[in-house]
Amino acid sequence: MSHITLGCTACGAPHSDSMATLRCTLCRSPLEMRYTNMREGSSGSQTPDWAGPQIPLPIHGADSMVSLGEGNTPCVELTRLGKLLGLTRLYAKLEHLNPTGSFKDRGAAIMMSVAREQGVTEVVEDSSGNAGASVSAYAARAGIKAHIFVPVSAPPPKVRQIILYGAQAHSIEGSREATTEAAVSYCTERGLVYASHILSPYFLEGTKTFAYEVSRELPQAPPDHIVMPVGNGSLFIGVFKGYGELRDAEHLSEIPRLHCVQARAVMPIVAAYNGDKWSPPSTANTIAGGIAAAAPARKQEMLDVLGATGGVAVAVDDEEILRWQKVLAEREGIFAEPTSAAALAGLDQLVKRGAIQNSESVLVPITGSGLKDATPG
Repeated sequence: MSHITLGCTACGAPHSDSMATLRCTLCRSPLEMRYTNMREGSSGSQTPDWAGPQIPLPIHGADSMVSLGEGNTPCVELTRLGKLLGLTRLYAKLEHLNPTGSFKDRGAAIMMSVAREQGVTEVVEDSSGNAGASVSAYAARAGIKAHIFVPVSAPPPKVRQIILYGAQAHSIEGSREATTEAAVSYCTERGLVYASHILSPYFLEGTKTFAYEVSRELPQAPPDHIVMPVGNGSLFIGVFKGYGELRDAEHLSEIPRLHCVQARAVMPIVAAYNGDKWSPPSTANTIAGGIAAAAPARKQEMLDVLGATGGVAVAVDDEEILRWQKVLAEREGIFAEPTSAAALAGLDQLVKRGAIQNSESVLVPITGSGLKDATPG
């Protein structure tokens, strides 16, 4: 008997746990994972040496797990950068050290494990790069054929990764949303499973492990603030979910304040947070391609996370992003992709605004490697 079901994030309607089910059949809202028994399932299978609280996962047996050794990324203190920002406790979790170079490996590992467990043999995904590379790698590991749809603007190193993993890359002209539309049409025409890192509730079950690891790596207390670059919100929502489970299990009393940083050219969450109307200009473009999501499917969930944790949403210019990418590399020896550096540009704003106090602890995820993204300069 399965220990999982899916439920609508808006109307609450229950759904089967099939990977093919991505939206509520009643209101078309995204779905979330529900555990009928939190003690069942594969616990900690992403992290064999896990020594923390049990992690509920939607896997029915350890032999179903598809892994490349993802997770267990280090938390390091950014002493010099902290001094520059006036912070006494600033930490980075080095997610770019995951197997394919980004945090997306957490979600892909769980999503492709479920795919293999459910007998899926061919999947479709759309991505600006990192998720596509990650799904390609884990599909190869699982023996599943993958079709990855990418915008023509996707960084060449990420597209090369996708192809080298044996996936079929489909390059699409137009906006990021046009890439999604092409992937969905391809799935529908051929009757394939849409393994969407944006919509799949299984992907979020992988990203939530970030919170569990931080609770082990910073055991004295959770950070007061976590500042994240946010596009479609898979890490943002996943971290909130993980901390929510830890709180419900009484492993901590409060969830950190979760802050959202977006590029000024593509800022639907920031605009909604501020109560402003926003629509993407025809020329909308940003160096932070990983967060260039003009119409995120889980927008309301992200706004709910901001409200629940007292988080703040801020927008940053590309010039600030590139400056902080350089500062992080020069002062701390960490080469992050521009999307990751956006979080530091946002942190600078949050400190200057007084949303983050100098004595409070802050964690920033380095979500992807700079080696995967060609940048000017």
